[in-house]
Amino acid sequence: MYRWLTADVEEDYDGIRWGQGISREFIDDMIQRFKDSKRIPKKYVCFRIVDVLTSTQVYRILYDIKQLLMLEPTMLELSVLDNETLTICGDTHGQFYDVLEIFQRNGYPSPTHHYLFNGDFVDRGSWSTEVALLLYAFKLLYPKCVHMNRGNHETDDMNKVYGFEGECKSKYNEKVFKMFSETFSALPLATLVSQKYLVLHGGLFSKDGVTLNDIRSIDRHARRQPSGEGLVNEMLWTDPQPNPGRGPSKRGVGLQFGPDVTKRFCEENGLAAVIRSHEVRMDGYEVEHEGKLVTVFSAPNYWYTNPLPRMHEIFD
Repeated sequence: MYRWLTADVEEDYDGIRWGQGISREFIDDMIQRFKDSKRIPKKYVCFRIVDVLTSTQVYRILYDIKQLLMLEPTMLELSVLDNETLTICGDTHGQFYDVLEIFQRNGYPSPTHHYLFNGDFVDRGSWSTEVALLLYAFKLLYPKCVHMNRGNHETDDMNKVYGFEGECKSKYNEKVFKMFSETFSALPLATLVSQKYLVLHGGLFSKDGVTLNDIRSIDRHARRQPSGEGLVNEMLWTDPQPNPGRGPSKRGVGLQFGPDVTKRFCEENGLAAVIRSHEVRMDGYEVEHEGKLVTVFSAPNYWYTNPLPRMHEIFD
């Protein structure tokens, strides 16, 4: 266990000091530094039982978030109380200002306003490290209020092709990318909300009969990077289709599933609907499969368009 004790701070550093725990003041300062195209340069000294190492704030966030995520189950189970709000966000793809706009319009995370980010925080956009670090910082501040599912872009293969690895190495170093990779592999794969809504990044499965207990029992730590087949791969990659049955994926990975597949899955598992992301929706969301499937996409500047996604009221 690391204990973060003292700080070795550059003389020209004018940011908020971390202290003994993350704070909202620290997060607000970090947001402003990112807006000013600054990184988090301050160094901390971290003591372990027998060794000492110097580490940036980034290392500390990534180390702490990994320890927190490792304790969470493969499928989170949340309840939304009468005095609470849960906002579910889809892909943000490194669009830092889109994330800030979501917070400004809907409210920042708090003990009564919970957030669930449904994967694909990184890649494609040029602010991926800033988006991921901001979400991680809020998760550390409010561990019971900010939640994240893994997406298909929280994987090494995608990060090498779509920009995140290069961004990490350019803004920080290779070690930061490797630490991010470890945090991604620790992310939950799905979230069950109020026993009624299953939230996962991609979609449903190549065969009928998959249960919530099957998802609960997945050992996501046994294989850090998903293979090309199996439940994990399908949860990250599949897409809906308007026609009944199943069909080949337009992506070349995973498959497509029809409204009858969604209906059977919901009936067999006692669900009202499945909520997923993984695809662009120009209005920010789309209700499909006779109301049993909702796709949420939260990066309006992904296509460099002006409209912001409308935040659909999913819960009663």
